[in-house]
Amino acid sequence: MHPEIPHNTGCAARLAAALQVRLHLVKPLGFSLEDRYLKRAGLDYWPMVDLVVHSGLDSALKALAAGNERPLDERLKLFTARGGTSLFEAAFEPDDVLCFGSESSGLPPELLQRTELRRIYLPIASGVRSLNLANAISVGLYTALVRSGAGLPDNDGTYEAHVDAERDVWPQHVAREGG
Repeated sequence: MHPEIPHNTGCAARLAAALQVRLHLVKPLGFSLEDRYLKRAGLDYWPMVDLVVHSGLDSALKALAAGNERPLDERLKLFTARGGTSLFEAAFEPDDVLCFGSESSGLPPELLQRTELRRIYLPIASGVRSLNLANAISVGLYTALVRSGAGLPDNDGTYEAHVDAERDVWPQHVAREGG
């Protein structure tokens, strides 16, 4: 929600492509989808990114709640540096929604208060304020997929370029409006 640094969001997009999960961005964004650093961090994987951009928190929550039997408040996992359950003790379900806040201010207080029992933190040493957002997303997403039983892509370590890898695809070319 409200990402500020294009490099971090590009890394999150690349991770979403690698793990075949949808990436939701919630405006306001601290950069344009035409930002060259955003494109560069996502490399040539933009054709593989399922990117949805929401106009704000309310529209994102409404869209994420639609079409699922479990209430959204039960599915939200709010990653924060300020308390909750350790990532390595938290339970996950395949339909959970992992939420990460902006680099400078984290998740909105109203969301943290709404679902206080859904807070998840990554253990870090005292004196360290927080982790890099892209790193937290990576550790969080891999852990959630494994712990939920959703599984990881079947890959033996070989690489075969995506059919659209040579196309000059920018983030704004793949983004869909989510409300």
